[in-house]
Amino acid sequence: MKPNEFIGLEEEYGAHNYKPLDVVLSRGRGVWVWDVEGNKYMDCLAAYSAVNQGHCHPKILKAMAEQAERLTLTSRAFRNDQLGPFYKELCEITRSHKVLPMNSGAEAVETVIKAVRKWGYTVKGVPDDQAEIIVCADNFHGRTITIVGFSTEESSRRGFGPFTPGFPVIPFGDIEALEAAITPNTVGFLVEPIQGEAGVVIPPEGYLKKAKAVCEEHNVVLILDEIQTGLGRTGKLLAEEHEGIEADLTLIGKALSGGFYPISAVLSNKEVLGVLRPGEHGSTFGGNPLACAVARAAMKVLVEENLIENAEKMGAYFMEGLKTLDNPMIREIRGKGLMIGVELSPDAGGARAYCERLMAEGLLCKETHENTIRFAPPLVITQEEVDWALERIRKVLGR
Repeated sequence: MKPNEFIGLEEEYGAHNYKPLDVVLSRGRGVWVWDVEGNKYMDCLAAYSAVNQGHCHPKILKAMAEQAERLTLTSRAFRNDQLGPFYKELCEITRSHKVLPMNSGAEAVETVIKAVRKWGYTVKGVPDDQAEIIVCADNFHGRTITIVGFSTEESSRRGFGPFTPGFPVIPFGDIEALEAAITPNTVGFLVEPIQGEAGVVIPPEGYLKKAKAVCEEHNVVLILDEIQTGLGRTGKLLAEEHEGIEADLTLIGKALSGGFYPISAVLSNKEVLGVLRPGEHGSTFGGNPLACAVARAAMKVLVEENLIENAEKMGAYFMEGLKTLDNPMIREIRGKGLMIGVELSPDAGGARAYCERLMAEGLLCKETHENTIRFAPPLVITQEEVDWALERIRKVLGR
């Protein structure tokens, strides 16, 4: 089949809730992907950071195939031999105390909302149904009804109400606004260390450390959504490490499986998950043996192949190259590790046209927040491959 035939099938039979670039991919390895006609592209999105370990990493693939032949799903009605080792290894690598596994990132967010609210009622003593979780403007935490209810992106909310109450919104990066928003009913502060979908927005230096201190002072649970920033993307295992803090609760997903299988997790360094009792929360697929085996292999690859250190090194090199671009339409270049945003002036006519031109040059990336191009390749990228990418980017974005 030709690319236009595949696209035609999607358009005819699929819901139109995405607007992808018109490339039809059929194979991937490392930082490279190939379309149905055999054309080769560098993937500089990494499935929104789900394939930090690179496409189809052989060690993760082997773990998945071996486990798939033994046991894939038991539900949590029974125990399995992968869950306990997965908990232990994940807690050791992240310095966490407890784990609650789910499937998607949005499920992890919903899970933490339930757990923190119940902690507020049973431990902190907040009156029933009055708990509040503070969130930030321009956040992106998922697509469920509750989550889009506290989004400030109009396109995410329009036509989907009514929404769940209890989520005061404050500006991102504003510590005074956080202090002012806390009330006796505040149980949590949910925030991304770097706002990815908002355009790779980085808060002021020291913001997370100050937020941690404010939360401790008021007995508020600090929840970091590291679903996109975590597991090496920013040059640290978790982005919180840049400021030397540990969140009370941390959300991870995406690269936890290296892109092979949906798995997410709530990590706890405070006795919040302990408030949940049997029957109060769960998932048929959450913590299944196939997901756990895949995640165990994916974590080993991150550590054993030094991908976190490579993200820091190659991210700095990539940024250095991007900052040589001489184009008055570039407003700002920002990032940490291999999570990089190039913000264009509104006069540039939107970032999508540049993404389409980069695709024609063999480099795949995606616009975010209309005027920002995000570059986030798999963490296995080499200096030679970064040079290859920069050559194409200079051709499209250079003066």
